[in-house]
Amino acid sequence: MIRSADLAKIHIAKKQLGMDDATYRAMLAAHGGVASAKNLTHDGAARVLAHLQRCGFKPAKATNAGRPRPRVGGDRKAQVRKIEALLADAGRPWSYADALVKKLFATTDKVERVEFCNGVQLAKVIAALAIDATRRAAKAAGAITE
Repeated sequence: MIRSADLAKIHIAKKQLGMDDATYRAMLAAHGGVASAKNLTHDGAARVLAHLQRCGFKPAKATNAGRPRPRVGGDRKAQVRKIEALLADAGRPWSYADALVKKLFATTDKVERVEFCNGVQLAKVIAALAIDATRRAAKAAGAITE
């Protein structure tokens, strides 16, 4: 059977390429030999994914693949999830957040990683990442109108 990660990639590619259902099913039959992606073998899934990439599918990079979300206590979990969402939106790894924490708090509070921040410090990191997101959005809007 096909891995769920491969199945997810196939469905993301279908959406990214804007395939209608008839075209998608025809592509599965032609390149995977099946009518449904859940029936693909490993080889069939590899052929289908290769075809989708030739058609223009660009898989997203795993931005935080090198490090899992920091483990924090219950009162700070929501803040860490917010930081993770802002990092993912910007396409940045956890090391970016750690560098930000180090820049903001290393000299005054001797904190160098996200998991060692208290709630107030995490709020400051969220604010800095939100400001960065606003700047990126304004820059992208300026690039589109010019």
